[in-house]
Amino acid sequence: MAAPAFTPDAGSEAPASPLGALSQLIQDALDTGTSLRRLGDRAVDPETGEAISWQYFQKLVKTPPASPPDPMQMRALAAALNKPYRRIQEAAAKQWLQFEATELAGYDEDVRIIVAHLAGKTPADKRRWRRMIEAEEQARREVD
Repeated sequence: MAAPAFTPDAGSEAPASPLGALSQLIQDALDTGTSLRRLGDRAVDPETGEAISWQYFQKLVKTPPASPPDPMQMRALAAALNKPYRRIQEAAAKQWLQFEATELAGYDEDVRIIVAHLAGKTPADKRRWRRMIEAEEQARREVD
């Protein structure tokens, strides 16, 4: 069964946004009260230790560059946004290449079962499950 490779983030069920997918992830974080400077403080690539500045986040939302972020930048974005690296890759591919993943490659069996289970839910049920997952993530961030 082909299913979406990732679940949309908050705000993506609304009418299409003029922002690209990666820009929208950043805007969603800003909409929850996170500042550009805070994102910049957390934007460190765990592999290289290199960081990206808060200005890069601002650029991605306001005037996205013609080329997508490189792997180091995507790892730093993932760290800052507290999202899986793969989610950042998929958003960048959608924004710059108009490519959207449609299969669950690279995920373990538990994730595939969960996604397949949710695929059969009504839109209202999916929104409820997403809110529960996001509430758990928010609670974990607040405790850390």
